[in-house]
Amino acid sequence: MLIYSMAKHDLDTLIQNFLEYLEIEKNASKLTIRNYGFYLNRFASWMEEKHPKTSVKKLTTSMVREYRAYLSRIKDTKTGDPLKQVTQGYHIIALRSFLRFLIRNDFDTLSPEKIDLPRGESRSLKFLERDHIRDLLDCIDINNEIGLRDRALLEMLFSTGLRVSELVKLNREAINVKTRELGIIGKGGRARIVFLSDSCIFWLGKYVEARHDSYSPLFIRYSREKSGLNNGEKMRLTARSVQRAIKKYVRKARIPVDATPHTLRHSFATDLLSNGADLRSVQEMLGHKNVSTTQIYTHVTNPRLKEVHKKFHQGNRR
Repeated sequence: MLIYSMAKHDLDTLIQNFLEYLEIEKNASKLTIRNYGFYLNRFASWMEEKHPKTSVKKLTTSMVREYRAYLSRIKDTKTGDPLKQVTQGYHIIALRSFLRFLIRNDFDTLSPEKIDLPRGESRSLKFLERDHIRDLLDCIDINNEIGLRDRALLEMLFSTGLRVSELVKLNREAINVKTRELGIIGKGGRARIVFLSDSCIFWLGKYVEARHDSYSPLFIRYSREKSGLNNGEKMRLTARSVQRAIKKYVRKARIPVDATPHTLRHSFATDLLSNGADLRSVQEMLGHKNVSTTQIYTHVTNPRLKEVHKKFHQGNRR
């Protein structure tokens, strides 16, 4: 599959080989492939400008440092601001993955282990407290079909921890009311089972009962064009529409958190862990490849830490 010429002008071909590998062998999502392509093409353009006579075979750590300095100075094409630290990190992650792919295919180049990842910015984990969840759900007007849909989809996000991309792909036949579970193919093609709470089942039933259409998507959009469309896929609710709906209800309920669909995923995980669920089980329900990803929740859900603070902090001794 690899081109055996090591000349610099073959870098574009090698990148294309890598993207095809992600698609065919790693079953990466279209978004992942698109992003990796963007990051690596930026690297290829930089190589063309700064080191036009240098093959990727001759890549050195000093050249990578030079590239990283370049990333820290360029502006975001959308905002005009310097690239965020996390975005710079994505560029380096893509480069390391690319080099690892080349070495795996007997291409002699710089070892990715010689490239350190930039230290990411510390970000607080956003999730909704129990009262916030209740306020968010209760503020929805359920006297119409749109309100029933929104109540059902928010209940499902909180009940299952689904990613919004997974939620909007669901079809009606995917829901098994008897077993209260459904199968999901998530990131990287990983399959998992998610479970529906009593409340989720109740509101899903109300929503489906109120619908008088034959569209396959579980969650559909409502617009003036609805009556003229026979294609169910055109009626499928989009991830962007879910994001807008949540923003609307957050404002309506006056919740002091800038919540997104992923905030409900965080809330799902913290709720389980706070109530005693084990980390491995939550990892499986979230569809995380590594338990280290799930561990980001433990510092906010460890009841023992709260007890230690309550018992030993002098501010509590009154």
